[in-house]
Amino acid sequence: MTAAPATVADAPAGVPTARQVRTRLRRARSRHHDHSLGDVLGDAYVIVLFVGMYGWFAVSASRNLLDSPTVGQAEPGVRWWLAVAALLAGAGLAWRGLRALGPLLVTPATQSWATSAPIDRRAWLAPRFVLLLVGAATGTAALAVAVAALAGVGEPAALGWAAAAGAGWGVAALALSVVAQSSRSGRRWPTVAGAVPIAAAAVITTVVVLVGRLGDGLPRPATTPTVALVAVAVPLAVVGTVRAVRALPRVDRASLTTGAQFANAAATATILLDPSLLAGLVESRRWRRIGRVRSRRFLPGPGWWALLQADVRRLRRHPSAVLIWAALLGVQYAAALALPGLAGAAQVVFAYLAADRLTGGLRAVSRSPGLRRALGGSDNLLRGIHVVVPAAGAGLWWLLTLPTVDPGPPWLAPTLALGVVAAAFRAGTRPPINYGGATVNTPFGMIPVDLLRQGSRGPALLAVLVLVQLFLG
Repeated sequence: MTAAPATVADAPAGVPTARQVRTRLRRARSRHHDHSLGDVLGDAYVIVLFVGMYGWFAVSASRNLLDSPTVGQAEPGVRWWLAVAALLAGAGLAWRGLRALGPLLVTPATQSWATSAPIDRRAWLAPRFVLLLVGAATGTAALAVAVAALAGVGEPAALGWAAAAGAGWGVAALALSVVAQSSRSGRRWPTVAGAVPIAAAAVITTVVVLVGRLGDGLPRPATTPTVALVAVAVPLAVVGTVRAVRALPRVDRASLTTGAQFANAAATATILLDPSLLAGLVESRRWRRIGRVRSRRFLPGPGWWALLQADVRRLRRHPSAVLIWAALLGVQYAAALALPGLAGAAQVVFAYLAADRLTGGLRAVSRSPGLRRALGGSDNLLRGIHVVVPAAGAGLWWLLTLPTVDPGPPWLAPTLALGVVAAAFRAGTRPPINYGGATVNTPFGMIPVDLLRQGSRGPALLAVLVLVQLFLG
């Protein structure tokens, strides 16, 4: 059994408090860097300035794009309800991200020297929790203002209510995720809390698509219920914060370090431009959660037939790939209603994403020379066997989404479908990145051309297919 975290009442005599340990660490770190407070404030000012400038430019460009003839005009009610569905889906995915990160996390050194010592766990984690609350409130408030501005809202009062609603829901989500982090692993409410908004988004999208395809549109509400959102978010944020503060002593060391592992993998993948570093960690976590499977015999046949059955069985044990494949069908139909002028380009991009979700076996075989030697046969044969499932999935997905696009030349659709399969194949068979390639010195600094070329294997072909569809579709 895991020992309960120490508190101030039961800490042995002579044990320093969390504030004393934090002060000693701060003094020790100050000896190893010479950055002044002015430098830190200057860097913060530059970051805020760039975020504000580029954020406002992105909002303005998006508003102009939605109103341009290239995108095509859609009914306001359709776009409004689809925006609601997108916000709900984003909230569900953000909750899953918070659950994957912790959100409270510590480094291995902190785990060894602080959280493993008889120091008050609540006093140690409280400053981190406060910083996370401030960051969540600021980020979600800015996001809510951007969404309101994208919808055409310009009144300062309306933007203020939107910021208040975003900040309230951001604080509530972060606080409740801390409560979920302190809960036992058998509790189901954290999973339900993330599944409900995604399921609601799927229901809204389905209704909007069905009504829109039947020739009628859903009406847009006369007023956006921002005040109601604030009225619900503020009490929920207060209750969630109180419960999170009470739950801080129950956050164990395992949950604190699991999120740190995920965050380090994400940071390393971003710096090294190698998404496989993060994808490998996510894949290993997913298979560990399965824990136990029921084995069944393969149908008799040659070796390639057994490998193909194994690749199909992989999908049965990884149902989220099939769910995402099916969800992208609804996203494509929704994009065709909201952005009719970009339906063809969206079909190419979403078809690639749908096929990429089915390339688990292809990636496993391509990235493991030992596995290829154990399976036997040539590398091309093994890759060819494991491309059958994503090719079949991409072909079926493409056929089901044909009603969403205008028919072009007879040869265009088969060519784009085959190109999507080729792009997914190139992305799935990408070799490990070599960091010793050429770089080019430009006025903007050194650009690793060879590194970008290796990372764009697959997406580069997808970009070509999108251009072809835009010009010929």
